[in-house]
Amino acid sequence: MPLRDRRPNILFITTDQHRGDCVGFAGRPVRTPHLDLLAQDGTVFDACICPNPVCQPTRASMITGLLPRTHGVCDNGIDLDPALAQSGFAATLAQAGYDTALIGKAHFSTFQTFAPTGTPECRQSMDRYGPNWCGPYMGFGYVELVVEGHNNFLPMPPPFGQNYDAWYYGDGRGELKNRLHREHVGPEDLRAPHTWHSALPVAWHNSTWVADRSIAFLNRRRNRPFCLWASIPDPHTPFDCPLPWSLLHAPDQVDLPPHWTRDLERRPWWHAASLDGVPNLTDPRLRQIRTHNSRAPELTEAQLRQIIANYYGMIALADHSVGRILTELHRLGLSEDTLVVFTADHGDWLGDHGLLLKGPMPYEGLLRVPCIMRGPGLPKGQVCSDPVSTLDMAATFADIAGVARPDHWHSRSLLPVARGEERRSFAYNEWDLSDSRCGVALNLRTVRTRRFKLTVEELSGAAEMYDLETDPNEMDNIADDPDHAATRRELEAMIRARPGDARRERLQATGIG
Repeated sequence: MPLRDRRPNILFITTDQHRGDCVGFAGRPVRTPHLDLLAQDGTVFDACICPNPVCQPTRASMITGLLPRTHGVCDNGIDLDPALAQSGFAATLAQAGYDTALIGKAHFSTFQTFAPTGTPECRQSMDRYGPNWCGPYMGFGYVELVVEGHNNFLPMPPPFGQNYDAWYYGDGRGELKNRLHREHVGPEDLRAPHTWHSALPVAWHNSTWVADRSIAFLNRRRNRPFCLWASIPDPHTPFDCPLPWSLLHAPDQVDLPPHWTRDLERRPWWHAASLDGVPNLTDPRLRQIRTHNSRAPELTEAQLRQIIANYYGMIALADHSVGRILTELHRLGLSEDTLVVFTADHGDWLGDHGLLLKGPMPYEGLLRVPCIMRGPGLPKGQVCSDPVSTLDMAATFADIAGVARPDHWHSRSLLPVARGEERRSFAYNEWDLSDSRCGVALNLRTVRTRRFKLTVEELSGAAEMYDLETDPNEMDNIADDPDHAATRRELEAMIRARPGDARRERLQATGIG
């Protein structure tokens, strides 16, 4: 019998559209007992931001170790080049002997496309793969996919759909599940947009399925280490938490943002322009999807409370799934030999400045995500406030595996930061939007230090800057304040320090996301 390879395992767990402050240990009244325990047993990076504020670019950055303008996925609706994924962390670890898998939401390719693209995530070409397809995909040797997973669109019946869809319809009760999912069974006075209390039983929910399939993967017999990405699609909109989790947080007991009304007169021009603009898309169906799914009207206090309560319920259900996975890891005797990382792709405004969902206003609620690491040699119960990025996941995984970091990666390992051997002074975020997103083209460059955050819109030169120490709610834009001119110059130099390998031409969009 061959000897077992004793290199550490890697368990990478992510949620989607999950704010960095929306975990119990961060102080907000959301129930996340398993993430709270993980934080007690590991290191929390409480100033971790995403490299881009939407799904596809950040996920492409996490897997490739590259910034968005280098890998080319600078917005949703642009597919990641599979050749780039072959030099990302999954392929790198697989080549080094790791058993690599992704279970849940990938979103490396576009769901809603202009035409069939042939990828396993394209809703118009998934039928080419069959119900038993399990990869390989984007460097992962094994995948079980939830395509989209946010229930803006129901799972697709065979021959379309992927692994979750096949399971969902496999017992012949798919139409019953669809009816229950669309059924609102919560309070009758619910009037909040994008929000309902779903009647779908939790056993059929995709958060549960990701945990079920991840547990099955952990139970496979193997003689080599594994790298598993368990990717939970929630708490992304719509806010459709199923009973009874949707009732776990009472709307009259949730906390509201300190400032939850719109104040566009205090902001750079592109804030209002992006809210008022019409996506420049010729396909009326896709234009309606983008307009409806990425915007919300101004909210009353009652509506915002209902949304936050439902969002907290989605997080609590995701936390329950995290707990099930971690419990099985312990039962199998694998905890001590496994690096566990929990984070998210991006956040949500969740009422900050009267905004909901996500867009080109890089407030902390959107940029900052939870980030917890537990594993061999890492401090327990530690909080690190250095500004870091989820871009750094790839190099962190290579580091713990003892694999050389490819020279072209922008990603840098967070392990020496967690151990206090290295410091970080800033983290960087970039987003190039065409007018197909919100009717106006923008090139946004954001840098965040411990104390300050600067965003420059490069096409117009407009900027916003906040002192996060004295103004944590980002009320006063000091970008043009003479008293902070020297600080702004320092931050602009950090933006210019970005490696010079950005693509010269924008990749062609294949759809909207």
